[in-house]
Amino acid sequence: MPRFSVIVPAYKVQAYLHECLESVLSQSYPDLEVIAVDDCSPDGSGAIIDEFAARDPRVRPLHLAENQGLGRARNAGMEQATGDYLVFLDGDDTLTPHALRSIADRLKETGEPDVIVYDYARTYWSGETVRNVVAVQLAEQGPAPFRLEDRPGLLQLLMVAWNKAYRREFVEREGFAFPPGYYEDTPWTFPVLMAAESITTLDRVCVHYRQRRQGNILGTTSRKHFDLFEQYDRVFAFVDARPELTRWRPVLFRRMVDHLTKVFARRDRLPRGSRAEFMRRARSHYRRYRVPGHPVPLRSRLRHTLVRWGLHRTYRTLQLTAAGHRRTAKLAVKLLRTVRALALRLHYRVQLRLPLRSDRAVFTAHDGRGCNPAALEEAFRTLVPHIRTAWLARPDTAAYWTALARSKYLVNNTDFEPRLVKRRGQVLIQTQQGTPLGHMGLDLQERPAAARGLDFEQLLRGVDKWDYVLSANRHSTLTWERVHPGCYTTLEYGSPRNDAFQKATSADVTRVRDSLGIPQDTVAILYAPTHRDYRRTQLSPLDLERVLHRLGPRFVVLARTHGPVPHGPRVIDVTGHPSIEQLALASDALVTDYSSLMFDYANLDRPIVVHAEDWEAYEAARGTYFDLRSFPPGAVARSEDELIDIFATGHWRGSRSTQLRSAFRERFCAYDDGRAAERVVRHVVLGETGLPSVIPLDQRHPVPSSPTLESAQAGGPPSATLSRSPQATVPQPTGPLTVTDTL
Repeated sequence: MPRFSVIVPAYKVQAYLHECLESVLSQSYPDLEVIAVDDCSPDGSGAIIDEFAARDPRVRPLHLAENQGLGRARNAGMEQATGDYLVFLDGDDTLTPHALRSIADRLKETGEPDVIVYDYARTYWSGETVRNVVAVQLAEQGPAPFRLEDRPGLLQLLMVAWNKAYRREFVEREGFAFPPGYYEDTPWTFPVLMAAESITTLDRVCVHYRQRRQGNILGTTSRKHFDLFEQYDRVFAFVDARPELTRWRPVLFRRMVDHLTKVFARRDRLPRGSRAEFMRRARSHYRRYRVPGHPVPLRSRLRHTLVRWGLHRTYRTLQLTAAGHRRTAKLAVKLLRTVRALALRLHYRVQLRLPLRSDRAVFTAHDGRGCNPAALEEAFRTLVPHIRTAWLARPDTAAYWTALARSKYLVNNTDFEPRLVKRRGQVLIQTQQGTPLGHMGLDLQERPAAARGLDFEQLLRGVDKWDYVLSANRHSTLTWERVHPGCYTTLEYGSPRNDAFQKATSADVTRVRDSLGIPQDTVAILYAPTHRDYRRTQLSPLDLERVLHRLGPRFVVLARTHGPVPHGPRVIDVTGHPSIEQLALASDALVTDYSSLMFDYANLDRPIVVHAEDWEAYEAARGTYFDLRSFPPGAVARSEDELIDIFATGHWRGSRSTQLRSAFRERFCAYDDGRAAERVVRHVVLGETGLPSVIPLDQRHPVPSSPTLESAQAGGPPSATLSRSPQATVPQPTGPLTVTDTL
């Protein structure tokens, strides 16, 4: 008996069915069966199902002799199901990676409830992914499982069958089945939630709900939308048959009115000439199912009044009036923005004619107020306190353009406004954002996926305004001068943002770890993958919950990703943290793939593990300056299981890892001795030539991460708890440059 029976009805979805079925069969939780129901589809959906069944015995094809509709196709699948839990997935939607594993874990920890409700995200043809706006209802705090009366807010969720898993014994005992019709999910979902003795939630996106440009039946103009009335009749009939559910009638009534008015308000739903009839039937249902004495929320009273009296013309008039107001407001806002832009442009031209202020310096950074510009601002305040510093934030203000026009020193790590006029006497310092591994600048001309429409002529116009470019090492110097050709001066002084690593104390580390909620005697792994240019949606390459489950309770993960962060008791979401330097100080080790953070983190002389599962794809899309696998800063994992094994066996902090990191530091960290920002300010602002000499690598003593790691590396008591987990049985990766057995 499989854990899950995934029921996939298919009708005219041949363009999406491959992706749908692959998303199920590639799940990291393989204990499942797929019942793929060909609802007599006239396209190639049936043949696709047979192809999958031929290659994977978990797929059970079911071909219906005639078209039954979505609800009855699901019923046919349920009759064949043998799994503990039923999961419904439409043929044009997909499961997210590791969704079933997360669902299975949540079911186990909450005692096998009747129903589990999980989240979804809408995905658009453009690649945009938008999470459910009422996901707050899925919060996992509080006791679980529970009954609907304990969490009535669940009824605010989209009433569909595919955002839940159902215990099959519960469904069979209650005799639940889908009726025919357009809105078959309505008389299924409400009764299921009301009848369930135990419910739990999973605050995780498990389904990607495809928003098709055309072909969605609920977005089709048809009289079939009148089916909604019959479906609500079925819902209330279910309640009438069970007196103990009478208390839900007011809630169901309000949900019905909301649903009916939503269909009525959509111009693409009802055929011309049928709107008055729809409103008459809505009025009839309103009077039939209204519960006297139960107040209507203030925000809904107008809508309820219009339905109660069947005022379809009034409703339509109010709709048109509101639409007119919105259009007028948009035009007014657009006009105001145009006038404001012209005024700011005039203001800037006036400021350009006023004297330059030699005691002003302005800073900006791609992440707001961090990175190298922040470190340089601190050096400005320390070494040249007579120069006033400010941060540029909003180009829609006069202060922004005043500062840009009249400040002598302009510091950034990206590009200023293209409209910037570089004045005689102004000094522009381009700090860059770290050491490049992936291609940058002009090298992206042959990489359209990574360039994403970059205007190279505009890029070079910006380069022509640079006076100084900061470089952390010889590799960066040679790269920047080639991909950003210009007449600037390169200052190979190190990265100012890395000064913090040499200046930090143990008290600083303790303070940051406490602020992040990292438990004592815990190994904190900073997980920071880079952006994938070849993907529209940025999903985490690792299943962090699985990794932590395999490694045991002594590990936590600080997750800083470009996409959704999975929730878990030992996963700390630090994506929005303002300082990557503080996160690095708080961690005991770094796990990354191709992020430039590894070059900075190496200055801490702490373990680094590279997860290079998709190196070939990344290299093909972005291009790289060297093969990281041949010259890594530590252990290299080519899969998630290898990564788990590297930590479980201790190779992440072994002698081979230390040797690799030492060679990496010699190549890329020669100048990051804690005085890079000082050297820049002394040279550029004070005009000094006798700059502070660079402290050799062997004389630097960066602060350790925590007593836990120090003791573990020295062979102290904690090492026993960091030894191989009994669950970590994956073979160690082979190859001359991966971690060896030497610790």
